[in-house]
Amino acid sequence: MFILAVTPGTGFDAARWQAVLESGVDGLLIREPGMEAKALLAAARWCRAAAPQVELWVRERLDVALAAGCGVHAPEGYPEIPGGLLPVSRPLHAEAQLPARQGCHQLLVSPVFETPGKGPAWGAPRLHRFLDTVPPGPRILALGGVTADNAAALRHPRLDGVALIRGLWDAALTAVAVAALRESASR
Repeated sequence: MFILAVTPGTGFDAARWQAVLESGVDGLLIREPGMEAKALLAAARWCRAAAPQVELWVRERLDVALAAGCGVHAPEGYPEIPGGLLPVSRPLHAEAQLPARQGCHQLLVSPVFETPGKGPAWGAPRLHRFLDTVPPGPRILALGGVTADNAAALRHPRLDGVALIRGLWDAALTAVAVAALRESASR
């Protein structure tokens, strides 16, 4: 199972970010809309140096992603990015979006479970029906309200993993939270 940590949008905090990077996550999506490009690039480069084994993504800033040598997460309404330029991640809020996003490297299906301010949740049954129809292609991650307690309900051969914000950044023991997610997904 691929575990993607998404930064909580509270700015760069070396100690907190280091704890998440060392927790056993596979990827980190820097989602810091308040950071200027220079600070965002410095944070991305810091992450690269601190944890080169962790796959790195930057939200919305194509210039920063190119300069840092990582992928870009393009939110809703973001212009299309030419193929082959760099890895592209996109959200997937409705099944009808799949054909247009099939060429992406990664899709974040959300919200899978109830998440404050994120609209109606997909739920595991809807997610499974959708995944039954998805051909090979992009990595698919479930985002929104995922915890070690409900991750097992998401298991499906076409689901590659989960993406978390609060579930990792609010956890007192981030490495324990990652281990619990992996254990839950393997049941």
